[in-house]
Amino acid sequence: NSDESDEPDVSIPDDSDDPGENNPLTEEIFSSWALFILLFLLSFALWSSYFLQQRRIKAIHETVLSIFYGMVVGLIIRISPGHYIQDTVTFNSSYFFNVLLPPIILNSGYELNQKNFFNNIVSILIYAIPGTFISAMVLGSILYLWTSLGLEKINIQFVDALAVGASLSATDPVTILSIFNAYKVDPKLYTIILGESLLNDAISIVMFETCQKFHGKDVYFSSLFEGIGLFLMIFSISLLIGLVVGIIVALFLKHTHIRRYPQIESCLILLFAYESYFFSNGCHMSGIVSILFFGITLKHYAYYNMSRRTQIATKYIFQLLAQLSENFIFIYLGLSLFTEVQLIYKPLLIIVTTISICIARYCSIFPLSKFINFIYKTKNNSANPNYNSISPEIPWEYQMMAFWAGLRGAVGVALAMGIQGEFKSTLLADVLVVVVLTVIIFGGTTAGMLENLGIKTGCIEESDSDDEFDIEANSYNINSHIPAIQNSQSSKPFKSNNNGSITVAADNNNNSDDNSSDNKNFNRKKGENKSVSSLLSLDNSSTWFQNLDERILKPVLLDNKGS
Repeated sequence: NSDESDEPDVSIPDDSDDPGENNPLTEEIFSSWALFILLFLLSFALWSSYFLQQRRIKAIHETVLSIFYGMVVGLIIRISPGHYIQDTVTFNSSYFFNVLLPPIILNSGYELNQKNFFNNIVSILIYAIPGTFISAMVLGSILYLWTSLGLEKINIQFVDALAVGASLSATDPVTILSIFNAYKVDPKLYTIILGESLLNDAISIVMFETCQKFHGKDVYFSSLFEGIGLFLMIFSISLLIGLVVGIIVALFLKHTHIRRYPQIESCLILLFAYESYFFSNGCHMSGIVSILFFGITLKHYAYYNMSRRTQIATKYIFQLLAQLSENFIFIYLGLSLFTEVQLIYKPLLIIVTTISICIARYCSIFPLSKFINFIYKTKNNSANPNYNSISPEIPWEYQMMAFWAGLRGAVGVALAMGIQGEFKSTLLADVLVVVVLTVIIFGGTTAGMLENLGIKTGCIEESDSDDEFDIEANSYNINSHIPAIQNSQSSKPFKSNNNGSITVAADNNNNSDDNSSDNKNFNRKKGENKSVSSLLSLDNSSTWFQNLDERILKPVLLDNKGS
């Protein structure tokens, strides 16, 4: 008996035991299985993306498949014995907001076509701010009236219904925009939908948090103005945090020689990005707004102070992290439909909410589109010479596509995790199912809608690319009259290294620092070129910022001499 007791226990742990009695080895084993399942699903989703692109299949998108894969595996986990793996793969709002969401927003801000974005800033802001507010109010009011009838035996306050409306007003058109990229849709439509989704995610979060502060309290008419004031304060301060951190990074890169150490430089830039996000959240502001405008500021100023290797590295690091996060989020949603054990499904409430989303989206798109077109017509009547080329009206086809692009995303589910009250499980189930339905229905029919509406496709947009094989071509096309390379202090040819990277060929007497200096001068000239400086030229009324940008900001923030 004593010999038998000395033998180590190598048996596989039983997940059916109480997890509180599990030893660390048991937890590690089941955590490993949970992580393996998630990584396997992520790998399979990415392989599906490759297969769809290789076969040029545009009718179905990888995000829909990711949700489907998650649902199948989630169902298998749900009917399997034990619950430790199920608890591990359940949707966690902390993981979502702290790990998955920041890379997506950062990459969107960094890769944003600033010229198109600021040319359409009026439309984007109107859709994002009043549009999100209208959507949340309409959706919240319908839900409040429906629950007041007593058919579902749900009794919620108007503030709680408004919180659900705010969470379901956060659009996530990853599927839509990916299909737009495949079809090369008109950049104007792409930019409006992208800009609206980026800003309205942040606005929905701020609105939701504002509603939660009034939970359980008496709401008066003055509370509306208090909430609006709180929202404007949070949005403004968050925007300022992103701008300030971006400017600090630009000055840091300008006044140091850290470009000589590209690995450290790339790491610091990524860390600064996350610091802006978490600092803003820690101050009870909006991290999404901060990291979005940090990415925009980073690309507009700090980008031209980076070494060439860091310029390429940051681009692909941001893209890689965003790609992984986007696919993981949709897998997460599919899993949560079956692994979230505390959900209470109300089919009638889900149907009403889905219809209400369509009504709310209609109210936030078409009336505001008429208002936007009225503004443009007024500018046209005032004989604005830039009207036709910069601020065209939004046609009905684009309005309809914007309405169709209003599918909901994981931001709404993560926000719904914070709903308070005894009906949290019911409302969370309602939000989760509606989000999955909108992605499948609206995302799966986008390609057909593009064809039915006759929206222009196949548009090739000129943009500055950092792709290795485009670097040399772009360097000579910055200015159609004066090649950029002639503006630098020395005209040295580009050469390709064995590792595939592109650098400037150096003389035998120059060291690596001279290479960095030449690259630095090249980037500075590119940053100072008029084609880049016109990014913010909305119309004649915005020339004040263009002058400020050219005369003060760029001389201060961009390096005027290779060091």
